[in-house]
Amino acid sequence: MLRPVVGSGSIVEFLSFAYLAFSAVRKLLLGRQAGRPSPRPADRAFLAALARVLPRWRRHALVVTPQTLLRWHWELVRRQWAQPRRSPGRPPVNDRVRQLVLRLARENPRWGYPRIAGELLKLGLRVSPSTVGRLLLGAGLRPAPRRAGPSWRAFLRRQAASMLACDFFTVETISLRRFYVLFFIELGSRRVQLAGCTTNPSGAWVTQQARNLSFTGVFERMRFLIHDHDSKFSGAFDEVSAAKDLL
Repeated sequence: MLRPVVGSGSIVEFLSFAYLAFSAVRKLLLGRQAGRPSPRPADRAFLAALARVLPRWRRHALVVTPQTLLRWHWELVRRQWAQPRRSPGRPPVNDRVRQLVLRLARENPRWGYPRIAGELLKLGLRVSPSTVGRLLLGAGLRPAPRRAGPSWRAFLRRQAASMLACDFFTVETISLRRFYVLFFIELGSRRVQLAGCTTNPSGAWVTQQARNLSFTGVFERMRFLIHDHDSKFSGAFDEVSAAKDLL
């Protein structure tokens, strides 16, 4: 008697079909209308795990399309990293404090946001520097000491050809593993240089990627390097850019 040889791909396809068939029968027994299968989150996770076992050329035989599996994966990523809903933020600043902030800024054009917030604290008014900045920007007042000079946007446009910025973006795998990609972008040409990818970026790793990129000649064409205050951009990283005369 001959027995058909069943491979792992066939077994996985059978399991996925049987799982959805069981879900449909369960709905019938519960008195629900039988129609297009609508898997629950647990069903979706089970089918997505089965799809990982199948080779790419066999996934078309599943009862769900690859686009559906990708959509389920993005839903899992969104649920994992979604922030819980918070209550409404700080109460609005009353008009008296707003007028006082604007008056201090106009009468003292060299005062920055922290200085204005400190002077308000002396008067018994607790206002954060970020709130001061929001009030001034809403009134059309720029940050000190350039309230009468060129804006930050105008400066960037003039110096874009000599400016280089760096940051991270993330990629989520199907198993919800997060990869961090370090990239550099030339602001003038919008050309992007991918420096490296890792699951655990550290200051030493970022410094080494910058050192590797410096050998390509990108830093020689630039004068300014922009990055945020992330702790991964350590002092050693700044030394690499300073060695190439980047400010």
